[in-house]
Amino acid sequence: MTGLDTNVLVRYFAQDDPIQSKKATEILERQLTEDEPGFVSVVTMIETVWVLSRVYDLADQQIAAVVEGMLQSDTLVIQNEQEVFTAAAALRAGRGSFADALVSALGIWAGCDSTLTFDRGAGRLGGFELI
Repeated sequence: MTGLDTNVLVRYFAQDDPIQSKKATEILERQLTEDEPGFVSVVTMIETVWVLSRVYDLADQQIAAVVEGMLQSDTLVIQNEQEVFTAAAALRAGRGSFADALVSALGIWAGCDSTLTFDRGAGRLGGFELI
């Protein structure tokens, strides 16, 4: 298995740099296999979503589609796959940010009764407790 950094994923999805995008495409479409997949950590996933949103101004629906495509890939292993799916579903449904939804889902996964927050937006998601 080979770990993938945010910049590799962003170059692949954005196709905005002729040299790096070509290398990222080669890796994601030809080098990674089911037997030798790429690993995407939750940190890399959050960074990728942030960059696609803030730098490339993709809409939440577009970002959710990117994440869902990664989850469906046979050549990627996504850390905490179910929690990432939950966060993508929340983003698609307009229930909150991907990062907040993932924090909530990971807290639930870890057995937390709740995750304390001052963020009213995050408080709309299950798993948070406004303080």
